[in-house]
Amino acid sequence: MTIEKFEDIIAWQRARELTKLVNCNFGNSRDSNFRDQICSASLSVMNNIAEGFERKSNNELKQFLFYAKGSCGEVRSMLYVASDLLYIPKDRFLLLMDLCLETSRLISGFIKSLNAHK
Repeated sequence: MTIEKFEDIIAWQRARELTKLVNCNFGNSRDSNFRDQICSASLSVMNNIAEGFERKSNNELKQFLFYAKGSCGEVRSMLYVASDLLYIPKDRFLLLMDLCLETSRLISGFIKSLNAHK
């Protein structure tokens, strides 16, 4: 299957969902440093997938997918901070963490599929 636009990439779709949920949960946080960091990191996941795809080179796409995966790790790390500081309840933490882990797995799978089609 050939992907024709980045919006068709399932990892991008999940990253978009993650960005929305992160912003819904932390967009009004009084801790502006925390808010700006986690919102920026989540946005970086979806934007790196899109930017890499638009470059039309598998090598560059892989590079940007690795950036996206790194940003996903940053969001997960920030979620631990949010939980530790009681910015979100446990059930919300688990929901966001699951979505973040799913997104990261999808990105990894995409990278593996690109490696398989060298």
